[in-house]
Amino acid sequence: MKKVKNLTLAATLFFLIASCNDSNTVTPNKQLNAIPANFSEQTSEFAFDFLKKHNAVENANKNYFVSPLSLHIAMGMLLNGAEGKTKEEIQTGLRVSSDLTTTNGIYKDLIENLPISDPKVTNTIANSVWYRNTFSVEKSFLDILKTSFNANAYAEDFNNTATVSKINNWASDNTNGKIKKVLDQIEPAHVMFLMNALYFKGDWKIPFKTENTQDATFDGTVGSKNVKMMNMMEKVKYANRESYQAIDLAYGSGNYSMTILLPNTNTSISGVLNSLSVTEWKNLNSALQEQKVIVGLPKFTLEYETNLNKVLENMGMKTMFSDAADLSKIAPPAGKLKVGFVKQNTFVAIDETGTEAAAVTTIGVEVTSVPIMPEFICNRPFLFFISEKQSNTILFAGKIVNL
Repeated sequence: MKKVKNLTLAATLFFLIASCNDSNTVTPNKQLNAIPANFSEQTSEFAFDFLKKHNAVENANKNYFVSPLSLHIAMGMLLNGAEGKTKEEIQTGLRVSSDLTTTNGIYKDLIENLPISDPKVTNTIANSVWYRNTFSVEKSFLDILKTSFNANAYAEDFNNTATVSKINNWASDNTNGKIKKVLDQIEPAHVMFLMNALYFKGDWKIPFKTENTQDATFDGTVGSKNVKMMNMMEKVKYANRESYQAIDLAYGSGNYSMTILLPNTNTSISGVLNSLSVTEWKNLNSALQEQKVIVGLPKFTLEYETNLNKVLENMGMKTMFSDAADLSKIAPPAGKLKVGFVKQNTFVAIDETGTEAAAVTTIGVEVTSVPIMPEFICNRPFLFFISEKQSNTILFAGKIVNL
């Protein structure tokens, strides 16, 4: 097996619906079948825009893991409290219809049916809204969060430090203990937190054999490091694109998979990421063909936290962070509330058995080479995606640059 030298992975958990059909391995889910094609493409555009904007503001030498799916759902809850320019910007940024009834119905279908797409894979989605017990919230807002997002509402004493523990415990309980803390404290201006938790655990359809895991060198952008490299030679889906190679590793029954993009040696990982689009994603999934491939993938665990205010502003959602925000459907009048922060806490672990990943999005609302057979050795920066195949929903994506 070729010695691994350089692996750069940034794990970016995200919500993406794209065209990646695999009728041979995907077990149909009639409810997911009802997801409109235009919604799939629009949210794919959101996912790639989010990834590019986040990559542009994050340190180029830092690994990251984010979830567009978790962000999209949390922002979808906020959308139901917005009006005017604030609402228009969020709708445009999320690429969703102005018909909230239709959009909320699609959220409901995804939240209820993604977790049952593959009985061999664990995927849970949970939502909640926490608000200061002295703050009056519109009942219609809480009702739509319950109906469409299955969000539980908690009225709490924000002046009591125990409330921070309650919120952190909710995050931990809904990520299998992988994300234990999302808040350090509650500021006096904070009146509400909208939260989404996403958890995923899947075993590889073809697991890596532990006896094939070897010490290897990963050459990152800031130096080399010894890693545990998992190895196998199996039939997997593979494609050789113009600037990168790609493989698709299935989980469980095949409804979920991890798609890994390995840039060519003369191409940067940011160059590959910036070249991705809905069209390229479709073309990649059409090009993936099963063949025997030598695969090397490092074992790793990554915890990540990021503030997404600047990213969302760069995506055109600026007004919600300003005093001109209109969140009057949460509590009137317009100008009373604004978004103080949008942050994500994430976790991902990859080993011989499979992958465990989690994300919590919190929105704080406040007053105002050419071998005989292809070799796919992740010894340099690469991207990866975890998706559900029937709905074409990408749940996670990643970029690793240093280990």
